Amino acid sequence: MDNITAFNNHLPVKVRFGEGVAETLPAVVAELGASKVFLMVDKDIQKFNPAAAKLIDQMKAAAGITVTVFEKPAGEPTIQMVDDSIAALKAAGSDVVVALGGGSVIDTAKAARLCAQLNCTFREFQSKPPVYPAPTLPLVALPTSAGTGSEVSGGSVISDPEAGRKAGIANGNLRAQVALVDPVLTYSMPPSMTANTGIDALAQAIAGIIAKCSTPIGDAIGYEAVRMMTPALVAAFKDGNDKVARAGMASGSMMAGLTMNISDCTAEHSLGQAIGGLKHVPHGLTIGLVLVETLTREAKIVPEKMERVADAMGVPQDGTKDGSRCVNAVRKILAELQFPVLSSLGFVEGDIDELAEIALKDFFITQAPKPWSKQEVVDAFMSALKLESRVA
Repeated sequence: MDNITAFNNHLPVKVRFGEGVAETLPAVVAELGASKVFLMVDKDIQKFNPAAAKLIDQMKAAAGITVTVFEKPAGEPTIQMVDDSIAALKAAGSDVVVALGGGSVIDTAKAARLCAQLNCTFREFQSKPPVYPAPTLPLVALPTSAGTGSEVSGGSVISDPEAGRKAGIANGNLRAQVALVDPVLTYSMPPSMTANTGIDALAQAIAGIIAKCSTPIGDAIGYEAVRMMTPALVAAFKDGNDKVARAGMASGSMMAGLTMNISDCTAEHSLGQAIGGLKHVPHGLTIGLVLVETLTREAKIVPEKMERVADAMGVPQDGTKDGSRCVNAVRKILAELQFPVLSSLGFVEGDIDELAEIALKDFFITQAPKPWSKQEVVDAFMSALKLESRVA
């Protein structure tokens, strides 16, 4: 029996989950004592997400509520997007922020709310020692994807295209006050987005379990998230109208977000964010491109934990006891998702050293169960680069 290391967890987010729970948004706004809503959404969300369009119309028609709609441009959140959001939020004079969209919208809303309160731009915030005051405006998050778990986390990742880097900020005071997790809002996700966001969620759940800062609470949530998402991800990818699969992914990704926030992400996010900083492609895509390669290394370091993850995935025992069951199961999922490979982004062997240097400077890799050497990072990137196609 292993001794339990001391830990602290504090996650004050009210979570409401279930089909139709998004329609309680007007009541939630009233419960918060608010009436002026700053509603941040993905650009053109009403054109591609019927459930979101219905909710926006419902909010506009709700008695006693005024709504300012702000459309965040497509793509990963950038410093300019955050600054535009700050200006709009300050001009609106709203008393509650509502983020309706994918993780990029929720991350943008977190950063904008913080900087608006501090009366600074995002780059000005970065230029000084970080200050995270208790928020004066509540934030309500409604995810339309099943991936980052941003609705329950205290993190926000913002890209700096000029520097080719991503800047992650994290603090408990960044968290939303209420998360309304409604699977119906995710039904419109196309297969590629389902795959990208879903593999990010699965990676977060596994990472939170194997990270050196893991806790029993985070592990328990993480194993259950893995159990839910393992069958649900491929099923939702194959049939976006599979309500059971969509619910499994909506709940599983939210729980993965909790696991990550109780614990942390690890090397897969550092290597992935290095890719994303240079190529500006979807976050979840970058994680999936290096997930097998990073887990292959971690299986050598924490095989017992990887074995338990494999058990949660429902993989039969094969006598190996070295964590390879988990790695192979993830490899199989990526094949069934028809996931791209690293070379498809145009990377060549000459890019590997730069990618490795960027990854090693990222915070998440410091949370791996054992420090990574540069050679290990190079080897992981090289292994991913040599992969020509996904096979189960």
